[in-house]
Amino acid sequence: MPPTERSTVSRPGVDLAVFVTGRRDAPTVVLMHGWPDTHELWTHVVPLLADRFRVVTYDARGAGASTTPTRTRDFRLPELAADLRAVIDHVSPTAPVHVLAHDWGAVEAWEAVAEADAPTRIASYTSVSGPNLDHLGRWTRSRLRRPRPRGVLQVLAQIRASWYTATFHVPPLARVRMWRMKRKGWTRFIGEFSGVPASMAVESPTLLDDAWNGLRRYRANLIPRLLRPRRRYVDVPVHLIVNTRDAAVRPFHYDDTHLWVRDLSRTDLDAGHWSPLSHPRDIARITTTFVDSVESASTAGRGAAPARLASR
Repeated sequence: MPPTERSTVSRPGVDLAVFVTGRRDAPTVVLMHGWPDTHELWTHVVPLLADRFRVVTYDARGAGASTTPTRTRDFRLPELAADLRAVIDHVSPTAPVHVLAHDWGAVEAWEAVAEADAPTRIASYTSVSGPNLDHLGRWTRSRLRRPRPRGVLQVLAQIRASWYTATFHVPPLARVRMWRMKRKGWTRFIGEFSGVPASMAVESPTLLDDAWNGLRRYRANLIPRLLRPRRRYVDVPVHLIVNTRDAAVRPFHYDDTHLWVRDLSRTDLDAGHWSPLSHPRDIARITTTFVDSVESASTAGRGAAPARLASR
């Protein structure tokens, strides 16, 4: 694998650490991590993509080698999506890129791909374990507006899966949760929560600081987006990698995503939440197949739709 090149992308109030490796003459794939990870989440995936693509990772604001704004409002989704756009403009100023994102990185990417001009800068989006918060809010409303047993049970199951996020809005409770995570140890935590083998676990030296800083994402976005969901349509081709054993993001909440995404495909993966660590080969394989299909369609004619991946 070629050596990694590191650079810095600056926006008002934040410097983002960016890492580039892989083939210089190949399509660019930008990988986005979630909470409380850094770009090192993709440690096992990057080598599997680097022989086919130019691979870009970066530390999100508040994580790793990037700087941390002090205000909660600086972690609102439009700012986080603007960070992605700045990275794209830095690494690929003339050509659109493909995006692969996990957890909060996926939430941020959803914000970016729903912008009207997104197709000019983003060729495709592969989403792993991170919802569009507006779509999630509207999915919840639709199940409660005309309540049926199955729909109500699904909403209750998602609330149960996400109950821990409520503690993130109360600093004393959040500190207790951080203390418990530290006491248990990261390797053991993601092993129990997501089935990640100890040999595949990746722990950043800034983990606890990143976890604490990243709580501002929850505080800045969850309640506004879930209570006042916008209509967010997406023209960028999207492929969902749905982890069927995900304890945090339940698979059924994607059932309405086709209402909002013009070109949607899906693969169900028998994995837990941190599949980039537990199933890197599957993540790389699915992403490569999807990116190749989009690239082939682009070569054949920009009006053509990419070939569908087998789903479920």
